[in-house]
Amino acid sequence: MKTIIEPFRIKSVEPIRMTTTAEREARLRQASYNVFLLRSDDVLIDLLTDSGTSAMSSNQWAAIMRGDESYAGSPSFYRFEDAVRDIFGFTYVFPTHQGRAAERILFSLKCRPGDVVPSNTHFDTTRANIEFTGAKAVDLVIPEGLQPSTVHPFKGNMDVAALERLIGETGRDRIPLCMLTVTNNSGGGQPVSMANVRAVSETCRRHGIPLYIDACRFAENAWFIKQREQGYGEKRPIEIAREMFRYADGATMSAKKDGLANIGGFVASNDAELAQRERNLLILTEGFPTYGGLAGRDLEAIAVGLHEALEEDYLLYRITSTTYLGTHIASQGVPIVQPPGGHAVYIDAAAMFPHIPPLQLPGQALVAELYREAGIRSVEIGTVMFGRRDPVSGEETPGPMELVRLAIPRRVYTQSHVDYVVEAILNVHARREAVRGYRFVEQAPFLRHFSARFEPL
Repeated sequence: MKTIIEPFRIKSVEPIRMTTTAEREARLRQASYNVFLLRSDDVLIDLLTDSGTSAMSSNQWAAIMRGDESYAGSPSFYRFEDAVRDIFGFTYVFPTHQGRAAERILFSLKCRPGDVVPSNTHFDTTRANIEFTGAKAVDLVIPEGLQPSTVHPFKGNMDVAALERLIGETGRDRIPLCMLTVTNNSGGGQPVSMANVRAVSETCRRHGIPLYIDACRFAENAWFIKQREQGYGEKRPIEIAREMFRYADGATMSAKKDGLANIGGFVASNDAELAQRERNLLILTEGFPTYGGLAGRDLEAIAVGLHEALEEDYLLYRITSTTYLGTHIASQGVPIVQPPGGHAVYIDAAAMFPHIPPLQLPGQALVAELYREAGIRSVEIGTVMFGRRDPVSGEETPGPMELVRLAIPRRVYTQSHVDYVVEAILNVHARREAVRGYRFVEQAPFLRHFSARFEPL
């Protein structure tokens, strides 16, 4: 069959409150043109993030009912631990309330001022947690990863030659660990090949540098490897995932993505000495190591969701639905990061609005227009998120790309919802020459995109 159907039936529905253009204009103005500051019931289609927004399955809800809320030694933790070990293979596993808590624990123990942490591309919370320690986060994606229109099967790959140069220039002693994000979220949701994981691992081990994988979208990455990399077409996604993590020394994960859960994450490794220090810090800031800031029912939902995310029928539907959105708008001239990613479609706002310079925030302009046009909430991944403001002079440096991410929640929207999004994007694209830029009115020193306020130019 040519039509890929959702591999599930809808058992419960949540109403969407319809709004008018005038209402949306008023809400946008009240939110200072930052869609993070909107109330969610004023949003029709919420593509701000795929993090924690999944619809859980009947098996996950059933598992929630057996959640044990004992403070210490809950059987829910041991089911969670067994699921993580089965897929990821690490000896020491600590739950956290979400991925950034895992990052904070890891980086606060590993990083010092003056250190350098390379990655294919750090995402926002990863970069912020590294730089909060005084270390520097360095992105080493392959050149194709910075060319939105270029088609490459694994644009999320790390540039191994650049990693070698960085180690030579910086010195191994100033690199406490290397991070590899799968899939590469900031780089357009693009996958990393197994060959690249292996090459990065070999380089790190030769220099004695621990390799950690940001595993948020590990199942989607495994599916791309199965589809695109020679030698993996007959392997199951779980087999591919297990091989991928054998090359790593540890991982952090937000289970709000490919854990198909609404909250939670973990930090894992095979390092006994580091694990003891992580355990001590976890107790101080997250909770006892067998709950780590989560309810037992959340641990149960993650234990089921990690395996459901690796089901082939689900992954086929998931990647196909994202591709459907990307190919439909690209066929009508909308510039996107090619090929479409796993969890999101990324529109190239710089190419869509060539008359808006980077420091006038073309990505934020597109985010505002999509909400104004159709009540769609998206997120800017450009100068707002990754640009830099000099704390002394106030001078702004633009980000490397000007993208807008349309992140698709898992098992939430149907094809008619996606068709509505397509129509809205094409309407904005048709009047793109009339769109104007924005400027900052207020911003925080870290993760400024969450709370910044803007005004139109």
